[in-house]
Amino acid sequence: QVQLVESGGGLVQAGGSLRLSCAASVSFWSPSINSMGWYRQAPGKQRELVALMPTHSVAINYADSVKGRFTISRDIPKNTVHLLMNSLKPEDTAVYYCNVKNSLNKDFWGQGTQVTVSS
Repeated sequence: QVQLVESGGGLVQAGGSLRLSCAASVSFWSPSINSMGWYRQAPGKQRELVALMPTHSVAINYADSVKGRFTISRDIPKNTVHLLMNSLKPEDTAVYYCNVKNSLNKDFWGQGTQVTVSS
C-alpha cells in the first residue's frame, strides 16, 4: 500500500505560480514503482493527466495544455514529487491529484488539493 499526501494548492491570480508537493510512503528507488505523476479534475470534467514521470526512464509526458508552463520533478531521498506551475490560467482551476503506479499497474492516489486561478 502506498500513501500519498499532497500540499501546496490554493488561490492565485492568472499569471501567477504555485508549487504542489506530494510525499509518498514508499521509496522512489523501489523497483515496484513504475511511475509518479499529477492528474487534475475540473468540475463536470473527467480526470486528466497533467504530467507523468516514469521511475526508471528520463522520458516525461506533459499534457499539451501545460507544456512549457508546468514542470514535474522529484526529490528521491525525500520520496517527494513536485509540480511547479507557472503562468497559471483560469482553465487550470481543478483538484490536483498525485498518482503513483506500481509494477502491477495499480494506481495509488492522494486526497487531492484544490487549485483555483482567478481571472
